[in-house]
Amino acid sequence: MYYPVLLDNKAKPKSMSRAKQWTVEVEDLYRFQQAGYRDEIEYRQIQQVEIDRWPDTGFVKKLQRRDNTFYYYNRKRECEDQEVNKVKVYAY
Repeated sequence: MYYPVLLDNKAKPKSMSRAKQWTVEVEDLYRFQQAGYRDEIEYRQIQQVEIDRWPDTGFVKKLQRRDNTFYYYNRKRECEDQEVNKVKVYAY
């Protein structure tokens, strides 16, 4: 995913909504939010590293938390249906 707002290190979301159904984007947001970040944009602004992804599914494989520990994720879906409505989707 490419976000043009990455060029602006002070990018803030303009609005937030909750996910209604599972998608690949919701899965990524779920993983970033589990690690304590709003989304990929905030992760890149803070960590300034390339995101490690599973080559076959494209899902996030590993994220560094703010306390420098790591979250490791499976190559399969982790965001269960009952968790989907907890995922925050930000608009810039």
